[in-house]
Amino acid sequence: MTSLFEEETTLFADLILPVPIPSLFTYRVSRDITELIKVGARVIVQFGQKRVITAVVAKLHSNPPVKYQAKYILELLDEQPIITTRQLELFSWVAEYYLCNIGEVMNVALPAGLKITSQSRIQLNPEFEYEELLTDLERVILDEIKKHQTLSYEEVERLLGKSNITSIIKSLVGKRAVILYEEVKEKYKPKVVKKVKLNNSFLTNDSLVQLTSSLDKTPKQQEILLKYLSYVPVYNNPDLNQKGLDKSIFSQDNNISDAALQTLIKKGVFEQFEIFVSRFDDIPLHKAAEISLSESQQTASRQIYDLFSEKEVVLLHGITGSGKTEVYIEIIKKVLENGSQVLFLLPEIALTTQIVVRLRKVFGDTMGIYHSKFSDNERVEVWKGILDGKFQFVVGVRSAIFLPFDNLGLIIVDEEHETSYKQHEPAPRYNARDMAVIMAYMHKGKALLGSATPSLESYYHARTGRYGLVEMTQRFGNAAMPTFELIDTKKEKKQKQMKNEFSSVLRQHLEYNLKNKEQTILFQNRRGYSPYLQCEECSWISECANCDVSLTYHMKAGELRCHYCGHKEEVPRTCPNCGSTKVKTMGYGTEKIEDELLLMFPEARVQRMDLDTTRAKNAYQQIIQEFEEGGIDILVGTQMVSKGLDFDNVSMVGIFDADRIIHFPEFRASERAFQMLTQVSGRAGRRPEKPGRVLIQTANPGQPLLEKIVNNDYIGMYEAEISEREQFHYPPFTRLIKITVKHLDEAVSRRAAGILAEKLTANLGKSRVLGPQPPLVERVRNQFLFDILIKLEREKINFKAAKSFIQEKVIDILTDKTLKSIHIVIDVDCV
Repeated sequence: MTSLFEEETTLFADLILPVPIPSLFTYRVSRDITELIKVGARVIVQFGQKRVITAVVAKLHSNPPVKYQAKYILELLDEQPIITTRQLELFSWVAEYYLCNIGEVMNVALPAGLKITSQSRIQLNPEFEYEELLTDLERVILDEIKKHQTLSYEEVERLLGKSNITSIIKSLVGKRAVILYEEVKEKYKPKVVKKVKLNNSFLTNDSLVQLTSSLDKTPKQQEILLKYLSYVPVYNNPDLNQKGLDKSIFSQDNNISDAALQTLIKKGVFEQFEIFVSRFDDIPLHKAAEISLSESQQTASRQIYDLFSEKEVVLLHGITGSGKTEVYIEIIKKVLENGSQVLFLLPEIALTTQIVVRLRKVFGDTMGIYHSKFSDNERVEVWKGILDGKFQFVVGVRSAIFLPFDNLGLIIVDEEHETSYKQHEPAPRYNARDMAVIMAYMHKGKALLGSATPSLESYYHARTGRYGLVEMTQRFGNAAMPTFELIDTKKEKKQKQMKNEFSSVLRQHLEYNLKNKEQTILFQNRRGYSPYLQCEECSWISECANCDVSLTYHMKAGELRCHYCGHKEEVPRTCPNCGSTKVKTMGYGTEKIEDELLLMFPEARVQRMDLDTTRAKNAYQQIIQEFEEGGIDILVGTQMVSKGLDFDNVSMVGIFDADRIIHFPEFRASERAFQMLTQVSGRAGRRPEKPGRVLIQTANPGQPLLEKIVNNDYIGMYEAEISEREQFHYPPFTRLIKITVKHLDEAVSRRAAGILAEKLTANLGKSRVLGPQPPLVERVRNQFLFDILIKLEREKINFKAAKSFIQEKVIDILTDKTLKSIHIVIDVDCV
């Protein structure tokens, strides 16, 4: 309380706004929330003329802004901070390192359920008197507003049966008949369960007998009472009554009348109440499972723990099937026993399905799960569960790196080589693996990176002593590595043994597996039915109207689709160019392979796992469960099937087209091909009693990379690649920053990219600045792209200063009045 002689200090708050602006905005704190507001809490503020947005308090102070008049904070949403101090530090680090704005970081970090939405609504203007000026439609709207007090835009659309109501609303506003305003709503809603319990006055046996007798003449009401007592036997233990019974149990019974239940509530026999429950209560729990480690797993676990005493980061390089998950579990247990939190990162949602079941058997409901297939409300519950101490251990995909940990002892990054850890759109374009290392440092914790095929950077850091290195070279349970067979498709085509791109060898092995009731995975890293349609007469190809790419044919959906911008077209019956009916599909996607398999093996149970079949929330889980239970004979999939899945009965993996993966115009092509083909091969023969085999279709079986894959020679691949990287100045010897210039006019885009490249070269030198040049796909969403690649040596250059210089030159281009509407994307550590 301020005394009469004490001057009251006005409080100001620097806020992070979820908009792409470079600085924090200062707002004035009203007196009624001065004592309540804290750093890390959410507030509602007005930004611009009409926008109402959620912001986060980054700093509290008493210094008014110099350049503008501070607006008041409209509302305080949180009594306790929902963003920790360490998170705010992380947001700042991400914005500085990845050359983006802190508001963009917050926008990606916060689950949508914690952001406020504003919805335009319409209410009657109390001063309006001239109803004779209204049209019939306007009168209908006003009559409805009088009934309900306010209406949303959507409600007006439904009322009039029209999708475009802007002109009508504009007319009503012009006649001063209505007022528009923004209604602010919080997205997160806790899950509520309605329950009933018996009135406490009936809890003795005598009163229960009397109550039952009094309902003899109303059998429906008596049946409800008896059903309640069958679930909640209060005559044995009256304390059970406090928990009550879910109201839904009565509504699910068709023989029970809802009206009778409502009558009992009105009479005071039952009391109705509500409780908040977790959305994860319906996930089945398992009894705690004992993990028995093999000798090699025990050795690996011990080595990791020993290395953590001297290294912040340890790389676990274990071949496919070596049992890395059990080692992770052992380490997690130790960290949790010490009272610290653990984050387990996975690259794909598909992986969470299998591994979560295994982890829940050990850790039960103390483990949280966080990924994008969960609803907004479910993600908020995990967020709040960490703040409240409910979840000490969380499994999630890359966005889980932003969760509000305050005592993170360990971060595990499984399949650390995976490109899925890199976010490309929108900003921040971060890599969750690299952020995990920074997070562990901030929390004074440790990072454990695991992979059968580590990224060259991580393995280089381990070999040069920056990271600790632990290697597991044996498969769990003495299971043998699969045997490989390279199938020469060129030779098979000459001998006319190929059938719809399936070699005779692949067909024979598929037939053998089906007869012996063994499962097969077929890998083709291209979804859809076929990559494009082509006319046999004039060579017309189906192309996207907005991008320089062909349209992929999706047979099930009956459409042509662009995988860059989402543009869709109907499949033409005849060639749009010459009118010919000879339009055929070219190439093979997963959908076409599935179709061909069903024609070749009608009795086979074939399933596809790609982006198109796994859009629904539980689609991954259903497919994986069905495959595990033996309900699928052949699983056709994209790279989703290559990552960490563990199936007992898979004895064969077929790689449909290895050449397309290997011969990609990008400096990481050999590394990525080795990783992808080794990982998918590792799904075969993971049990000692069922040896695995891998069939690889290729037009060039003699290429050196395939030899290394067949021999599981990671070290050979690493040595060849690292030598080349050093020679041509690529990571890990340099850091790469890619700048993409975009514009609707190709000439403007080229000119802007040229000017920017000149500005950068003047200071950084020609050897460090490559381009500008158009990328593989030169036009996306009608914008023409030009790339500039900057190589910065790790040891010779001040990376922070170089980034500041780059940002300064990018601002020069964006503020150049002769280069209007230019869009520039900066991607730090772009690949």
